[in-house]
Amino acid sequence: MAIMHRSFIHRRIANRVLVAGLLGLLLISPSWACTIFTASMKGEVLAGANEDYDNPFSKVWFNPSAKGRYGTICFGFPDLQSQAAINEYGLFFDFTAIGLDPAQYPLKNPYYGSLFLDILGQCRNVSEALEFLQTHDYPFSSQALLADAEGNSVIINAGSKVKKTGHYQISTNFNVCQLATKQYSCGRYDIADQLLSQAQTISVPFFRQILSLTHQEGGDPTQYSMICDLKRGIISVYLYHNYEQAYQIDIKQELQKGYRVENLADHFAPSFAYQSWAKRHAEYGREVFLSEVAKQGLDQTLTRYQGLTAKPAIKDSVNTLLLDAGMVFLRRSYGQYSTGNRWLYLYQFPQSYAIWHATDANIQAASRLFGSVVEQGCPKGLEAVTYEMFAYTNLVQNKVALARQYYEKSLAIAPPDSPTAKRGRAMLAQLN
Repeated sequence: MAIMHRSFIHRRIANRVLVAGLLGLLLISPSWACTIFTASMKGEVLAGANEDYDNPFSKVWFNPSAKGRYGTICFGFPDLQSQAAINEYGLFFDFTAIGLDPAQYPLKNPYYGSLFLDILGQCRNVSEALEFLQTHDYPFSSQALLADAEGNSVIINAGSKVKKTGHYQISTNFNVCQLATKQYSCGRYDIADQLLSQAQTISVPFFRQILSLTHQEGGDPTQYSMICDLKRGIISVYLYHNYEQAYQIDIKQELQKGYRVENLADHFAPSFAYQSWAKRHAEYGREVFLSEVAKQGLDQTLTRYQGLTAKPAIKDSVNTLLLDAGMVFLRRSYGQYSTGNRWLYLYQFPQSYAIWHATDANIQAASRLFGSVVEQGCPKGLEAVTYEMFAYTNLVQNKVALARQYYEKSLAIAPPDSPTAKRGRAMLAQLN
């Protein structure tokens, strides 16, 4: 483990770019290729998906039900941006990238937030979801397929809502409205369409065959695949296009175990292909750090990494990695606080600056990591955002004076028009 870490820690540029991306203002709209399909036949209702993108560190997180919100299980990126999710009633969604320009459509009620997570939190089926969408428009460039345990489904983007009319429905990387005119080109869609159109029955093995035939390799390979039995509440997950081994999730049983975030890969036997891919990825060092924290605790792990900052050649790289890990813990804390919703602070939406309070282990870990970087010396170019994140995590813990102090320090050095400065002013306005 230590040898792998030292190898990674010298990738200073990769680390710097990584954290800049994590801390910067990003588009919240999902942007990946996927193959998603659902079918209902002879009492069976299934949904399947291949998740194709370049990050191997997929997560699964479990959000138990809370007052006014149904329990959900989410799959997605390390920053807890969900690619797919399902709730305790079998309502499922998954996204595909289609490059749609939402500005082309006159949206009356654009919903700048985690729309589909909120749908799963409040709706039991497609009918209720469509009612919710009458007053909440999806304003992003991607497309979502919603399916329920009753056999209904609908594909939604900023310009349209297309309900399933036959026994199946498919969504890949083109606007579903192009099906009517055949103005699309997607081999994955055609393969799934051919198999589903000829099906006399549907089953998990049949869906697994479709996933295998539509999976991708190369630069944006299929990182994981899933088959959801929407009526029985069972999910079968496959890692890195290996369809011989499945991780099975009983939705109701797993939700009873409480909130948690898990590495999807931890549920599978070691795979040389997957491990080789993961070790080459820019985020590998952060994942090594998080794994060490899980096994040895934050105190011991942080002490060891702080010792590495004594070496000037790698000091900035170590502290950048600690910033990255701090963001992971911060997002996990918010996920627990919000029963699975997404942390929106970086996106400058109207609801982004709502103050919330928590004292769980995740927010404490985030604050310690940001505080360590402040104490050890911020990486060059990341001083303002480091102060900002240290201020934010202290505010969450209701340490208002310390939060105000570091927001002011951040504003003193941040460019006035930068996202960091805009967020800092918005937060200080609530504290003064």
